[in-house]
Amino acid sequence: MIEDINKAKEVRLKSYSPYSNYQVGACLRCKDGSIYTGCNVENDGIQSICAERCAFVKAISDGKREFESIAIVGAPKGTDPVDKCVPCGYCRQFISEFVDNDFKIILEDKGNIITYTISDLLPDSFRF
Repeated sequence: MIEDINKAKEVRLKSYSPYSNYQVGACLRCKDGSIYTGCNVENDGIQSICAERCAFVKAISDGKREFESIAIVGAPKGTDPVDKCVPCGYCRQFISEFVDNDFKIILEDKGNIITYTISDLLPDSFRF
């Protein structure tokens, strides 16, 4: 868990977020043990890409289809520690397409580790 949080912190610093100045990093762990990272990529329109979807798309494009967990961290640029950074609604629905109900979402909030399942964050989904 901590290893994945630390990877998410590393990739967070690669974020392209000139509009919000809020950097997000994600570390997706596949059931085979491989990991994929992603960061948020903004633009001045409405089509920005969240870190979670970035990591999933990289994994899916490599043929991965079985996922265990994702660690997500976020904070304003130049600050530490990270804030509790929960996936947006679009990401929750996107994630639910590819995971089981017990898929874990791991967050850090100022040093505290918080874990949810996708069904905790997306209750009553039409998928479940």
